[in-house]
Amino acid sequence: MKLISIVAILSILFIIELIYFKIAASFNIIDKPNARSSHQTITLRGGGIIFCLSAIIYFTLYGYQYPYFMLGLLVITAISFIDDVLTLNNKIRLSIHLIAVLLMFYQWSLFDLNWYWIPVALIFVIGTINAYNFMDGINGITGSYSFLAIVTLYFINEKMVSFTSSDFLIIIALSLIVFNFFNFRKKAKCFAGDVGSVSIAFIMVFLVGQLILKTENFNYILLLLVYGLDAVITIVFRVLRKENIFKAHRSHFYQYLANEKKWSHLVVSGLYFFVQFVVNILIILFIKDSYILAIGLVLSFGLLFLFVRFSMEGKKRLIGE
Repeated sequence: MKLISIVAILSILFIIELIYFKIAASFNIIDKPNARSSHQTITLRGGGIIFCLSAIIYFTLYGYQYPYFMLGLLVITAISFIDDVLTLNNKIRLSIHLIAVLLMFYQWSLFDLNWYWIPVALIFVIGTINAYNFMDGINGITGSYSFLAIVTLYFINEKMVSFTSSDFLIIIALSLIVFNFFNFRKKAKCFAGDVGSVSIAFIMVFLVGQLILKTENFNYILLLLVYGLDAVITIVFRVLRKENIFKAHRSHFYQYLANEKKWSHLVVSGLYFFVQFVVNILIILFIKDSYILAIGLVLSFGLLFLFVRFSMEGKKRLIGE
């Protein structure tokens, strides 16, 4: 993509985001602090709608590629935006999510493979979307983490194996730059909302899935390792404490650092970015397609994460009496 095209699209995305802010303010689409929140002030919600809109720009300008994925993205973004505004019944929301995921599977040609890949892919996709949604709780974390993932995927696509459109990766990266401009700051101008966290998760899963299908290397799942560790280990702790894992909470490690330890949101987001950056470097340079090394990486980081959490939070807080 030429520099002039990048500048033009970036400018358009900034204008779109500013127009959305006007609409959100007019219709009172805001995020009010509650018991689960890590912020104290009312902030515009739904700024993450820019992710889906940037994908639509790509789809329109670059030959209508990935139509079934794009339709799924549009469907899941629309239902997430409605949920942000009205709060829908879970059955309706999850049903639409399933339709969107099945459209993604069709784009992947997953139904041409053996049947057992369908439940495996469902667990991966639904798990990742929910993890992204749960982890989107402080300024900068989702925007910076996703930007790192996109940059890493772009490097892999350009230097290692071509698995997707580089133009698509660039445009999504531009949307993340715009979002981070308004979100990665001490007092955020906007939050991603469910529409943002769910749509960028859907995009991320599609891209990682493309890479895995192209290379037949499942180690690339680890490009989302840090989010996965925090999400999965937090669920385990909540189960041990006999809590309802579907109920809103502030039990993630990033929430502990931001809320209990009073660390700056940007410091916590930067920490998650840095750790995942180290993981990505290890994947590209050393782990590659070695499952033994990948298992070693997961175990090492998992044990280190548990050690840090027990050291900082304590056994009583993590697993109860």
